[in-house]
Amino acid sequence: MSTFHGLEMAKQALFAQQSALYTTGHNISNANTKGYTRQRVNFETMNPYPAAARNRPELPGQMGTGVQTGSIQRVRDSYLDVQFRAENSKSGYWSTMSDALARLEGVMNEPSDSGLSKTMGQFWQSIQDLSSNPENSGARSVVAQRGKAVADTFNYLSESLTSIQSDLKNQMDITVTDANSLLNQIHNINQQVNELEPHGYLPNDLYDERDRLIDELSSIVNIKVDYDKSSPSSQDIAQGIASIEIVDDKGNSFEPAVKLLDGSKADAADAIQKLSIDYNEGEVMIGNNSVDISKSNGSLKGLADAYGLSEDGSGLYRDMLADLDKMATNFAEQFNKVHQQGVGLDGSNGLDFFTFKPGTSGAGGLTVNKDILDHPDKIAASSNGNAGNGDNASNLANVFDDTKIVDDNGNNPFGENTSINSFYQSLIGEMGVQAQEAKRMENNTGVLRLQVENQRMSVSSVSLDEEMSNMIKFQHAYNAAARSMTAMDEMLDKIINSMGLVGR
Repeated sequence: MSTFHGLEMAKQALFAQQSALYTTGHNISNANTKGYTRQRVNFETMNPYPAAARNRPELPGQMGTGVQTGSIQRVRDSYLDVQFRAENSKSGYWSTMSDALARLEGVMNEPSDSGLSKTMGQFWQSIQDLSSNPENSGARSVVAQRGKAVADTFNYLSESLTSIQSDLKNQMDITVTDANSLLNQIHNINQQVNELEPHGYLPNDLYDERDRLIDELSSIVNIKVDYDKSSPSSQDIAQGIASIEIVDDKGNSFEPAVKLLDGSKADAADAIQKLSIDYNEGEVMIGNNSVDISKSNGSLKGLADAYGLSEDGSGLYRDMLADLDKMATNFAEQFNKVHQQGVGLDGSNGLDFFTFKPGTSGAGGLTVNKDILDHPDKIAASSNGNAGNGDNASNLANVFDDTKIVDDNGNNPFGENTSINSFYQSLIGEMGVQAQEAKRMENNTGVLRLQVENQRMSVSSVSLDEEMSNMIKFQHAYNAAARSMTAMDEMLDKIINSMGLVGR
């Protein structure tokens, strides 16, 4: 063993403690950096002396030869990452659905003085008043204007829901663009990691950025992440190259499995399977593969469910628009049928009270006949032509409770006793239950996600108190190593400069 081995051992100790101090400083500097994972230096003892050999020196035992910096590693629990991403997907879905239902409730605005229920109630009351006083021109004008208010409310609801549905479509397009951008960024980091790991490096900051991007992607779609070794020469603790697969809400692969990112391929065009939406077929596409997004999780599924992206066209806003169209069409047809059986104050009969704007149908096109708006005397309140007869007005009032909702084939899929009023009340009631459930699930999944995030932060986040404690510990170790070097220097000085002076 060299006489200067003590100096070398002290030097290695200085380097090791200095590396630890640098890492501590890096942790402190990034204490508030989003996605940063605290790092630690893994100290390793150097090979002892002497090594096992035939001609080894006769020593009573092996001597330690000091310390070295083995690696600088992130302190992170991959199991918590998997948990967080699963909860993040659920939270992304329910948050999107809760927001969509809140907007739907805002448009329907029930119960309120401006809602459809109140407007139809006022229309019904005006017809009741007309049946009691059919000769009153004021009562007739009120009926015409109340009818117009009903039509305007149907128009407003249809236009507002269609507008929000269009917003949801735009939001879906933006979400898909964001997801593809995240995949591209993750692929670029994969390439950088692939260049560094084979040389024995651990690119911890790149790992952090990649994990942050994967976390963002998990809020859009439910994913599973696998890692492949970048090279046989990379360290055992190197994270490797990430591959990302879309999975269902249980975390299981689709059949066949669909990868969003294949880490084994270097070229971005081959590695990334971009998301897109086929609105004609009602499908989410990944590359050339169709994926049933309704079986997955994430905000993209929430947007698809709210918009109505499905083969059968069902969805939150599409269903509400279709139901309002059925309601408006059935109500107008039955009201007109009864109105045609009566006689107006001017002797007119067979006139429709409600019509539809040219080229339109359903709630969005409902309007009151212009002849009735201009000439309220044409309202058929009488059943026999007598000016004082209001029997047909009473029949018109009964339409609200007697009209049944039927589909395009004339069937009554909602029940034999489902009237206009009860149908609308059931729509509002179901919407309220769905909104309440979505809000509850949003809160529950948010709490679960926060719990996992707190667990993850307790492992990975930077504690300034702990880092300050480590700084003092490493500083003292550095000082002690420097003192050891000084002691070795004094010993060597004694040997070199002081020994052999006696007798000169």
